[in-house]
Amino acid sequence: MMDLTRNPVGVFDSGIGGISTLREIVRELPREHFIYYGDIANAPYGTKTTEEVITCVRNVVDHLLEKQIKALVIACNTATGAAAATLRKELSIPVIAMEPALKPASEKREGGSILVMATPLTLQMEKFNLLMSKYGEGAVRVPCPGLMELVEAEDSEGSLNYLKDLFAQYDLDHVDAVVLGCTHYVFLKDMIRNLLPEHIAITDGNAGTARQLRRVLAQNDLLNEKGPGKLEFETSGGENDLALMSKLMQYTRGLSDQSPPGAKGLSDRPLETFGFGQSD
Repeated sequence: MMDLTRNPVGVFDSGIGGISTLREIVRELPREHFIYYGDIANAPYGTKTTEEVITCVRNVVDHLLEKQIKALVIACNTATGAAAATLRKELSIPVIAMEPALKPASEKREGGSILVMATPLTLQMEKFNLLMSKYGEGAVRVPCPGLMELVEAEDSEGSLNYLKDLFAQYDLDHVDAVVLGCTHYVFLKDMIRNLLPEHIAITDGNAGTARQLRRVLAQNDLLNEKGPGKLEFETSGGENDLALMSKLMQYTRGLSDQSPPGAKGLSDRPLETFGFGQSD
């Protein structure tokens, strides 16, 4: 039987948002080889039709399959809802997908509401409706058209104004949790934290996705336990997009309302060393 443990894991998103997921995955699996693909030329996915998203996803996946990936991570809630079920039927490799972290948010609910921030398409999909039927008591859909684009543009001021206007529509004293239902929004987590009362929990699906990837690789005898780890970036965009992806891997917080001058809203607090392991 062919040893696939040293083959790469493919991770993709419509843009840079999946970097927030990738950071958690690399922390969890530092000896693995990852190829991250940002489909920036076709972003955003969240305002497209389901059929359009599936077409974009197929093109990305076909490209990653040419790289001999051993598993696929869909680091995009919108792409998960549109294409995960189809990909699992069609592909022979494991497919790990994301969903808004409504379940952990529901566990923190104390009678108040849960605000689920996501792209309009994510909130309309059957997969999200099923999630709501299980864990959605008190949950409120909060579509955020345009917010993903502000993150892609590193527009800290625009993001801050957007979020202030958004949260002004809700009685935050009676909100128990906010779900970041798009990987892009995780880069705004500090900003969102500063805008919300302390009692409100903030949840996202990144750490859970990383743990699930470890479980699936282990179950399929695909874990690379010898390393060393490796990371590659690819995009349908341009060289500037590749540079931004690399830069975001070096920061803990992403966009912040307390960013250093000249950093376009990026925090200057460096991410702790990933500790890419050497061969034992």
